[in-house]
Amino acid sequence: MSIKISGAPCCWGVDDPANPYLPPWEQVLQEASQAGYKGIELGPYGYIPMDIDRVQEELSKNDLTIIAGTIFDDLVSESNLENLLKQVDDISSLITKLPSVPQEEGQNFPTPYLVIIDWGHDKRDYKAGHPDTAKRLSKKDWNKMMDHIRAISKKAWTYGVRPVIHPHAGSYIEFEDEIKKLLEDIPYETAGLCLDTGHLYYSKMDPVQWLRDYADRVDYIHFKDIDKKMYEEVMGEHIRFFDACGKGVMCPIGQGIIDYDSIHQLLKEINYHGYITIEQERDPRNADTSLQDVSQSVAYLKSVGY
Repeated sequence: MSIKISGAPCCWGVDDPANPYLPPWEQVLQEASQAGYKGIELGPYGYIPMDIDRVQEELSKNDLTIIAGTIFDDLVSESNLENLLKQVDDISSLITKLPSVPQEEGQNFPTPYLVIIDWGHDKRDYKAGHPDTAKRLSKKDWNKMMDHIRAISKKAWTYGVRPVIHPHAGSYIEFEDEIKKLLEDIPYETAGLCLDTGHLYYSKMDPVQWLRDYADRVDYIHFKDIDKKMYEEVMGEHIRFFDACGKGVMCPIGQGIIDYDSIHQLLKEINYHGYITIEQERDPRNADTSLQDVSQSVAYLKSVGY
């Protein structure tokens, strides 16, 4: 098992590029490097500029590489498809021109990846973590979303970028039935899976069980941890997912309820190779503790054998 730990801008509260409180992207790269990362995700489209020279200069300064870019947008609406495909072009053309890292032996596909996440639906955002009451898409809308994922994936492949689909709390690909349907409709040859321990737990699934059962579909993994007391509190509220994160539902790895010893053992059993990205969504106004928190997460994972 060969695992490399990387980071993501969401640990600094970077999820909505239009949020006026975001820290400068240069600061995020600098602090990611200070935390010991060698790789980081690009973050949401529009945060890190689509400027090869500027981005490369900052990456070199901080000894970092880009592990993945992200489509974090409405995958359902037909009117948004053109915008989605433009994002794929912009992101893929940037990340494939930046220096890459060698593919690990046993790693399914080389980085950088394109992480595909559905987002932007109020009805589902307020039902994040509630599989019994969240309304599912109609068959027609589901099929449209699958068509859009295929189109995004096809476009990414033209750049040699491996697409990976990330089930996400508050989206239309969140719960057990939706992920299983996704895997029926999108073959592994088209796109892999990026499973996220925190989102699985948040949405009433066992991360260990899911990583075991779908090991043959997983190309990339996100690690989060969840504060048990805050989780129980927000599950009783009518609240958006990122507002729950702003209240502190996500905590440094090792300080929450997810069993990372069992996950470590499982990753050995399934012979996982490649990248694991630490995430801890938060309100960007609390980014002054991001370096401390991600450093604690890295230290914890190393202390238990990662």
